[in-house]
Amino acid sequence: MRRVLGILTIFLLAVLGSAAQAGVNVRVDIAAQRMTVTTTEGEVYDWKISSGRQGFRSPNGVYRPTRLEKNWYSRKYGGAMPHAVFFRGGYAIHGTTAVGALGRPASHGCIRLHPANAAKLFALVKKYGAGQTRIALNGAATDNLSRFAKASSTSKAKLARATAPAKHKLAKHSGTKQQIAKAKSQRGQATLAQQRRGGGWETARGQILLRPALPANAYGYQPYYPSGYGWR
Repeated sequence: MRRVLGILTIFLLAVLGSAAQAGVNVRVDIAAQRMTVTTTEGEVYDWKISSGRQGFRSPNGVYRPTRLEKNWYSRKYGGAMPHAVFFRGGYAIHGTTAVGALGRPASHGCIRLHPANAAKLFALVKKYGAGQTRIALNGAATDNLSRFAKASSTSKAKLARATAPAKHKLAKHSGTKQQIAKAKSQRGQATLAQQRRGGGWETARGQILLRPALPANAYGYQPYYPSGYGWR
């Protein structure tokens, strides 16, 4: 009987020991913009993230989840935060629709994930419990990544100022084209007027100018009248 009780005790201790060790380990490398997730059951995941961009650093340190929110919306920054795992105040690991920015800083301090990866992490934390989940954030984004993230948020006003000179050149070019068209129109009208006078105009004009002048004693134009018709 004692032997049976001993075996049961060993078995219970083994189960309790494995349960105590069970958990989720989340490691965020901000410099590399990567997250590694491991569990005591042997699951390993490696995902791209977006940490806080320039002016919005993500907090380094070791944390435990404080609360889970499957559907959350940030009233402060006006953005959806699906499958959010909060770990310090308003900082959370959550999904994002800006998947094209993953791999570089782009957030206001939170750790962004692809929506599918955020849902997976959310399920793991919920499965093992907040008390058995460890979240560690280390490192800092490089200057190149920070500058890139800042440049990607160019305002509409800056974009308008950048395109203004090009619009001015286009307007100037359009004005030049109008002047050329006007000159062509004037030349066309002159040619048309010359054509209307007819090809015989210049010939007739030449004949008039080549006629001999009247003698000095002439009275002018004298029509011919046959005899018997009076003055001649």
